[in-house]
Amino acid sequence: MKPLKSIAALALTGLLVCSLGTAFAQEATIRKNLAERLPSFAKIDEVSKTPMNGLYEIRVNDSDIFYTDAEGNFLLQGNLIDVRAKRNLTEERVEKLSAIDFEALPFKDAFKIVRGNGKRKLAVFEDPNCGYCKRFETDLQKINDVTIHTFLIPILSPDSVEKSKNIWCAKDKGKAWLDWMVRDQPAAKASCDTTALERNMAFSKKHKITGTPTAFFVDGSRVPGAISAQQVEKMLTAAKAP
Repeated sequence: MKPLKSIAALALTGLLVCSLGTAFAQEATIRKNLAERLPSFAKIDEVSKTPMNGLYEIRVNDSDIFYTDAEGNFLLQGNLIDVRAKRNLTEERVEKLSAIDFEALPFKDAFKIVRGNGKRKLAVFEDPNCGYCKRFETDLQKINDVTIHTFLIPILSPDSVEKSKNIWCAKDKGKAWLDWMVRDQPAAKASCDTTALERNMAFSKKHKITGTPTAFFVDGSRVPGAISAQQVEKMLTAAKAP
């Protein structure tokens, strides 16, 4: 006769195997039904359960989040909010998926501005015609002991391309940038190899950087929009490289 502990262990193992089998079958059903009914969902990156009973998360295109039922009969797009914990679960998930390894950023395609000891680091994707970027750059003047890597992405208008080229080709890129963004002094017309701007555009498209400014901190966190100097200070203090 087997000891009770051994019987209990075998029973638990059986339950786990059964549970895993059910989960795999459920995922297969969702994938099959959605692919048949919606061709755009033929390639699903991940299917996972959510804290809400009967609701499954569907991830496509790396970081696009949808929700469905256990049979893939219905599809939802929107925010899943835990009202008890006051947490936007969808937003948290997207932030995690869109985080970038800071040290893997293509810094050769950016110019840097160093203030103070430059120990703290920040990367920003900006367009020279972006009004919010100008406000953001004005606020960044209040931040000390920081190195700011600026990636030019001319996405707002054809004129953005010309302004970006002139700034990128300037002898002192950082000065030309701040002269324009903070002091409204346009950069002189200049020419040079501007393939860096094309690479920045491709990088932005790949990582879904669709608005300016978009800032990245050393812990990989992404912050879209013009945040205040106080918020930047808070993020710089909280961010720690993994």
